[in-house]
Amino acid sequence: MRRPRRPRLWFEILLIAVSYWTYSLIRNAVPEQKDKALRNADWIWRTEHHLGIAVEQTVNHAVNSVTWLIIGMNYYYATLHFIMTLGVLVWLYRWHPGRYAAARLVLFATTGVALVGYYLFPLAPPRLMRDGHFVDTVMVHHTWGSMASGDLKHMSNQYAAMPSMHIGWSLWCGLTIFTLASVPWVRVLGLLYPMTTLLVIVSTANHFWLDAVGGVLCLGFGFTVARVWYRALPYALPRLPGRTRTPEPEPAGATVS
Repeated sequence: MRRPRRPRLWFEILLIAVSYWTYSLIRNAVPEQKDKALRNADWIWRTEHHLGIAVEQTVNHAVNSVTWLIIGMNYYYATLHFIMTLGVLVWLYRWHPGRYAAARLVLFATTGVALVGYYLFPLAPPRLMRDGHFVDTVMVHHTWGSMASGDLKHMSNQYAAMPSMHIGWSLWCGLTIFTLASVPWVRVLGLLYPMTTLLVIVSTANHFWLDAVGGVLCLGFGFTVARVWYRALPYALPRLPGRTRTPEPEPAGATVS
């Protein structure tokens, strides 16, 4: 089994910054194949109708009717995606350094394989569908929300909706918190986070249900890569680098609060 080394702070900050910059560069470099993306959106919508799960429009209109709720969701969509992911990385670095590298590898592999999806399956979000009758909640309520709406839409590829990294990243955060936190209510919040994110991405008409499935599959790939590389899932590794993989009591300060 490869034993993770103690992470170096300067290297991790540089690695995360460069990796996210590269991810954004590649994602936005994917040709905006508008016609194909819209055809794929129509196909997804028909498929969901066939499966009996095409309720995104109903959810979008229902939540949009509650102004304070949908405005809150707009800001949730725009900010928490980054805040929570960075927060969990910092928590792992500080309290679980032996598991940090493997958990970070899961996140990086998940994000990397998502780029393949953006190239192979350009997809318009529901709010951009032809005659989809979805509400673009950022545009309607004039909130600073999505990088793909309003004045910021020219800075992001609007047709890279499959898979949803809001789901891939939030589920990574949720599983990490649920598995490693020792405070029961914090573990519950960890599970609620990806569930809430799923409701948000649908309510704001940024994703279909099936985009979320794509995000889950990408996360599964990420865990597989880490399992192959470290011969163990990240959470099964010792909390501190260099230790054998045996259960050890968690220090009082290692809980999430």
